[in-house]
Amino acid sequence: MGNIYLGVDIGSVSINIVAIDEENRILFKLYTRNSGQPVELVKDGIQQLRIKLNNKIKIDGVGVTGSGRQLVGYILGADIVKNEITAHAMATTYFYPETGTIFEIGGQDSKLIIVKDGIATDFAMNTVCAAGTGSFLDHQAERLGIPIEEFGDLALQAKRDVRIAGRCTVFAESDMISKQQYGFTKSEIIKGLCRALVRNYMNNLVRNRNLQGKYIFQGGVAANLGIKAAFAEEVGEKIIIPEHYNVMGAIGIAQLAKAEIKKTGKNTSFKGFNITKDSFETTSFNCEGCANSCEVIKVQANGQTIAMTGDRCGKWSDQINHKKREQQETGS
Repeated sequence: MGNIYLGVDIGSVSINIVAIDEENRILFKLYTRNSGQPVELVKDGIQQLRIKLNNKIKIDGVGVTGSGRQLVGYILGADIVKNEITAHAMATTYFYPETGTIFEIGGQDSKLIIVKDGIATDFAMNTVCAAGTGSFLDHQAERLGIPIEEFGDLALQAKRDVRIAGRCTVFAESDMISKQQYGFTKSEIIKGLCRALVRNYMNNLVRNRNLQGKYIFQGGVAANLGIKAAFAEEVGEKIIIPEHYNVMGAIGIAQLAKAEIKKTGKNTSFKGFNITKDSFETTSFNCEGCANSCEVIKVQANGQTIAMTGDRCGKWSDQINHKKREQQETGS
């Protein structure tokens, strides 16, 4: 078997693992819910990869992205650790070179990525309000007694339009209950909710940005046809959902890992399938460097600080990243 590159996307709701070959063909794909034990889930996913490829496998490069990328990157021995914006843009522009706009909605946040000539030139993220994210839709599907897989399809069956407040999860849910009491059907309420969530996305992320080119919708929520229809109605253009819509970040970081290995000519730092048994400890403290008073999350492995996050200005996380770069340059 030829060279294989591993991409891992550690999100707050899902963990995605992809293996690609030299031609970017997908040899393995795993999308699983994050149950709060990302390290164990990654270990299990790596073993599933080994079994699927009948042990005839040698990993030549590893990339990690997502909110939990620093910790998992250390555990795996990642060759490259990058943010989700870079990873998503990489994969999307590979499959759709004429991409101009990427709508990405995951379990806990939403992203807008503006692309020009195959390069991400602008982006926006919504990590504060949960309205429109996968977790909120899961909650509403459960409350309405509808399998989440059928949620979007029902929106397309609505006979009437109904307006739902979408700027806040609390107001949206209250408005949905009110509309139910007035006799609107579940499909009509779901359609109204889909439209409201897309309006919220456009107001919070797009604002006055000029959108153009091909419109790509990815992330776990892209499976919801009601949201896709609402986006198409909002922008007045066709919305494309990639075949691998829910693991695009993992594909992108695998491609970036391949590019990194090719550029440096180094052997991979991957620690192997018998992943290290290091002892990890997570603590937190409030930074008093400014009025934000950020809660900084600190992760240590065997007493060594390997990741710090939560600081808005980058004061603490940048220190760790700078130290890692120095170690890579000196080979220590």
